[in-house]
Amino acid sequence: MTAVNIEPALAALAAALRGEGPAVELSAGPDGSPVVSLVGTSGFEDAAVVVRTSGSTGAPKATVLTVDALAASSMATAIALKGEGQWLLALPVQYVAGVQVLVRSLFAGTRPWAMDLTGGFTPEAFTSAALELTDKLRFTSLVPTQLQRLLEAPSAQTLAVLRRFNAVLLGGAPASAELLETARDAGVRVVTTYGSAETCGGCVYDGVPLDGVEVRLGGDGRIMLGGATIAAGYLDAPELSAEAFVEEDGLRWYRTSDLGELSANGTLTVLGRADDVVITGGVKVSAAHVQAELERLDGVRAAFVAGVPSAEWGQALAAYVVLDDSSRGAAEDFEARFAAGGTGALTGALVPKTVLTAPELLMLPNGKPDRLGMTVRLDARHQGK
Repeated sequence: MTAVNIEPALAALAAALRGEGPAVELSAGPDGSPVVSLVGTSGFEDAAVVVRTSGSTGAPKATVLTVDALAASSMATAIALKGEGQWLLALPVQYVAGVQVLVRSLFAGTRPWAMDLTGGFTPEAFTSAALELTDKLRFTSLVPTQLQRLLEAPSAQTLAVLRRFNAVLLGGAPASAELLETARDAGVRVVTTYGSAETCGGCVYDGVPLDGVEVRLGGDGRIMLGGATIAAGYLDAPELSAEAFVEEDGLRWYRTSDLGELSANGTLTVLGRADDVVITGGVKVSAAHVQAELERLDGVRAAFVAGVPSAEWGQALAAYVVLDDSSRGAAEDFEARFAAGGTGALTGALVPKTVLTAPELLMLPNGKPDRLGMTVRLDARHQGK
């Protein structure tokens, strides 16, 4: 197969990590090859990489990652994965999980391989790229949507290459229990990750903080992540930086937008976004809970739930639902079930007032759900009733 050219990106990143060149921001060409931009980062010392946040709920922010933060992240990742190996780049390189594949490879001194994304992410293209790996230790990073595609009626060759990975890091969005069970039943070594551009990517693996990472909960229940992997701030946005980052107890902390729980042994459970609660008719409802109940219904493959403005309810629950192939012909009947008062565990205040069925969830290029895009469509459907 034709190799994707990653040499210019590796050279620019290596120079930035050695302090011999300006900070690097990467974007993706048509085949997924990295396109290098050199970025001025006045006011930030030792800046090496600039990564835009996903923009799932608004305008992306340019996050500045330093040499020390990236080094700490790479070392902690190697400790957690019990070794440094060869990485397969299967994610868009402009996002933190993608650029980290290249950064970790540089720190490890290993040769990464980039998947050809000319035709988008397909099991065939992933399998072909994975067959090019030569190291005994092999790693890749995926989002749940990608892993779902790989495990839907997989070929024997696709299963074989997946099983060869010492770890498949899975992040970017919550993975359903069903997907994780399917992966593990198939012999795929999945590690769930939690983090963001502001933390140099995943810094909590399977609920456990990486070496040198601290987790605590703020007074409002929001997850706070601290340690050496935290970003220096946002480029040209001092007010946003001051809101998101704080120095306390000798550590730099990032205040996330997620709510969480910590067990007695320090294991983190992410409960959902802080803005997940919808107050509808005076009742507080967790959109994540309603989403989970929707995804338990027969015929539902995926769902997204949000609150939309409503003259009657203040906010109305609205659901964007993907039905499986066997149920798509009955989309109108499915929507009618909710208009008639709900179904299963979804009764009373938990019943979405608007249900929009679609072939797929709207997704951002990094594999995260496009929350803003789906909310806009749900709002239009609700207001059009």
